[in-house]
Amino acid sequence: MPKRINVKGAIVSSDIAWIYDLFEIEHTSPKMIFDQIEEANGDSLEVIINSGGGDVHSASEIYTDLKSYAGRVETRIVGLAASAASVIAMAGDRVLIAPTGEMMIHNSSTGSRGDHRDMSKTSEMLQNTDKTIANAYRLKSGLKEKELLDLMGEETWLTPQDALGKGLVDEIMFENEIKLSASSGVTNLIPQEVIDGIRQGKLNKESNSKQSIDKEAVKQMFAEFKQEILAELQQNTKPTNEPSDPALTQKTRKGFIF
Repeated sequence: MPKRINVKGAIVSSDIAWIYDLFEIEHTSPKMIFDQIEEANGDSLEVIINSGGGDVHSASEIYTDLKSYAGRVETRIVGLAASAASVIAMAGDRVLIAPTGEMMIHNSSTGSRGDHRDMSKTSEMLQNTDKTIANAYRLKSGLKEKELLDLMGEETWLTPQDALGKGLVDEIMFENEIKLSASSGVTNLIPQEVIDGIRQGKLNKESNSKQSIDKEAVKQMFAEFKQEILAELQQNTKPTNEPSDPALTQKTRKGFIF
């Protein structure tokens, strides 16, 4: 029997995954996937995907680990494979999608600030990132880079039939047993300022203290803080391709959201 691996929720870097654990928000990090790949020990993998995307470099790491795996890998899009999650889907030796599933591909995005030279450099970085993302789609589908970049530039949503026709998936599951259902595929990314605040020990938003605290101390203080932030997340959830704080990604590729 294949080993089942879930790719669900926000795609996040391994160093902040523990913060998502605190909030009990579904997420996937490279370390989570790598540890499960190691446990599989060469057995076939069945990767179940329902994610709106997240960090592009974390998705690239997961994609690479799956592509490098010695055993057979089958990726199954059971809900949404959007953005960075669609890149992970391309790692399968065989890619399947549910008849009620969707794919979405679009350009990478980030935030930056500075003078015109900084803006030009950021634009160059984004264009290069888009080309690397398109590589995953190209290797799977055989489509030309320009066609893929055009689709990404238009933020293209693909039905199962669209994805199959473009060669991005190999099969539509249960084609003779379609049962439609409604669902939302918005990724609930924790705002970067919240992550930074937790790391710096600023759990009380009214506090000016800059004293840092460790992980265990955060967990002890977390109970009273959790409900407040979850309420804010419900009110202020942003699309996965929108950075929460442009200043945090100034002149760097780290933190690109795709």
